Amino acid sequence: MTDTPLESDTGLPIRLLHDRLLVREDPEAERRSSGGIVIPATATMGKRLRWAEAVAVGPLVRSVQAGDHVLFDPEERSEVELQGRSYILLRERDVHAVAAKRVDSDGTGLYL
Repeated sequence: MTDTPLESDTGLPIRLLHDRLLVREDPEAERRSSGGIVIPATATMGKRLRWAEAVAVGPLVRSVQAGDHVLFDPEERSEVELQGRSYILLRERDVHAVAAKRVDSDGTGLYL
């Protein structure tokens, strides 16, 4: 038994505060061209955003739920390791887009 409280949805030993998101990138995801050619990670051009899955969200997060895929800037992140797995800690304002089945196509996604 552990003294660390587990987050109820994910079972992770963490409780996020405020507008924080805990996301997980797919380490095996490869970039491919439209023709199927694998593009190595060292071949970067300009600023490239990445997708990750939200595994836990803080109580003040309004637009993201656990299980959503979020688009973020990999340069604006903090990494943490929990139970032997690497995660990224983000603020909701650092998320550029959310991909989820519940997202309406008629909204702009912006909020003030």
